[in-house]
Amino acid sequence: MGLPINPLSLKEPHPDRPVKPTMDRRHFLALLSGFMPALLLPAAATADNRPRKSLPGGGASLPAIGMGTWLTFDVGDDYEAMRRRREVLRRFLAHGGGMIDSSPMYGRAEWLLGQLLPDMPHRDRVLAATKIWTPFDKLGPSQIEDSLKLWGLPRLDVVLVHNLLNWQAHLKTLRGARERGVVGHIGISTSHGRRHEDVARLLRDEPLDVLQITYNLADESAEPLLRLAAERGVAVVVNRPFDGGDLFHRVAGRPLPPWAAEIDCANWAQFFLKWVVSHAAVTCAIPATTNPDHLDENMGAGLGRMPDAAMRRRMREYLSRA
Repeated sequence: MGLPINPLSLKEPHPDRPVKPTMDRRHFLALLSGFMPALLLPAAATADNRPRKSLPGGGASLPAIGMGTWLTFDVGDDYEAMRRRREVLRRFLAHGGGMIDSSPMYGRAEWLLGQLLPDMPHRDRVLAATKIWTPFDKLGPSQIEDSLKLWGLPRLDVVLVHNLLNWQAHLKTLRGARERGVVGHIGISTSHGRRHEDVARLLRDEPLDVLQITYNLADESAEPLLRLAAERGVAVVVNRPFDGGDLFHRVAGRPLPPWAAEIDCANWAQFFLKWVVSHAAVTCAIPATTNPDHLDENMGAGLGRMPDAAMRRRMREYLSRA
């Protein structure tokens, strides 16, 4: 896997200024037309037999490995970068990928997804997940509408209150959107170990469908919340499964332990991801990448044998010595 930019070093964009598209789709596709032959390349092996978990209420099932878009799909007007993201997305779908997570605050990520998805094979597999993030009550509904337009969809599968910002108003907005059928599942998100006490209270007091939270081999602080989510019947989506790329720094230059073959790990990305998604409470993880080959590695974590409790302890102990 590559070494993504550490999100802690970046400021999040202003919550009231979602990026608007600056060109129409016809112009965009014309600029990317030189990349079209790549869609005819042999697809990565599909994996319809991947283990799947369901969202609450008999909702859609999805593979354990999804895809995030923070930083990675906000490419500005760099058309070569757009072509590369197109290949990342193509491979994700060819591998049987399901959840794609984004946000109005991830720059142009939602816009780029909306440009790329209509021409993608297997686009019907996508489970679209996004967020509301604004301190103002009245802007919540407009963010949902903006996301629908940018994705080019009549319905969003999952919408979360991003980092719990103004959750009281926005959960009410999301419940209304769910009743109207434009949103499937609702919930909350947090990251970097923030606001765990508030998350616990909301899991106990509010009827939520989905919790998105940070959980990885370097940060297990969400463990009690995973157990609580399972008790409450709330799906868990894990962000930052590579600790913002820092896990790769910790093992740089080191080979996988030979016993990693016992759980069908071919690389460190699969080692880190299998540890996360083998937790009984975790529905899926959403690693992000700009590299199509790294996408292949990520998706391989959803296949083969998974670690049991004893193996998870062994993996944790091994990394603690790194």
